[in-house]
Amino acid sequence: MNTTEIITAIVVLAIVALVIGIILSIAEKVFKVEVDEKEVAVREELPGSNCGGCGYAGCDALAAAIAKGEAPVTGCPVGGKPVAEKIAAIMGEEVGEMEKMVAYVKCDGFCDNRQTDYNYYGIDSCVYASKMPGSSPYACKYGCLGFGSCVKVCDHGAIRIIDKKAVVDESLCVACGKCLRVCPHELIELIPATSKYRVQCSSQARGKDVKNACTSGCIGCSLCKRNCPNDAIIFENNIAKIDYSKCTQCGICSEKCPVKIIKTY
Repeated sequence: MNTTEIITAIVVLAIVALVIGIILSIAEKVFKVEVDEKEVAVREELPGSNCGGCGYAGCDALAAAIAKGEAPVTGCPVGGKPVAEKIAAIMGEEVGEMEKMVAYVKCDGFCDNRQTDYNYYGIDSCVYASKMPGSSPYACKYGCLGFGSCVKVCDHGAIRIIDKKAVVDESLCVACGKCLRVCPHELIELIPATSKYRVQCSSQARGKDVKNACTSGCIGCSLCKRNCPNDAIIFENNIAKIDYSKCTQCGICSEKCPVKIIKTY
């Protein structure tokens, strides 16, 4: 190969590189995606757990929603107030008061309290067990199955199975909501951590059937509702539920409950 051929090859390569560079430059401008700087900044402050507890697909989706004003700066339950304050500073907003929420299992069906209809032998999964006859091997068809599906999805070790029933360690709970979505009997809900009185039952059965299935269940007498001075008790499907936005924690509901299923915490 002589000098002329070498120079020609170099020139050709240079021209090809220049053309490719021009094409890439044009493509960058044509296909450029505008990035919202606030969205990027908000995303950096989110914990990145992608738990879905905020109601969005993940942290990226929540960051986009906050940046657009479609979600509140307090939207991340895992980050809590510290993260909310940082995001509020980015968005130029105030956080205000934030109430800590915790997961709560609405069942008091420990082994000593409930009757068993049959023995379940299968995969340790509440979802699988709920597909069995009657949706539960226990006489109460609404209570905790105790196979730990909620435990398996909790990333913070906040749930344990004690005597065949899920129990939440509220000091570890970040209210991400994963346990709520996996419970086939929908026994878990998020409530204010400061709530002193809680209805620890979800049975929709009538009084006699409840007592036959579990010694610690709501019998649907509605005494709690009738005696609440603040109209804070909702009574539907034979079960009481506390409206914490109205509850003043006076304790009358707990005092009047004949089966003492409204527990004090």
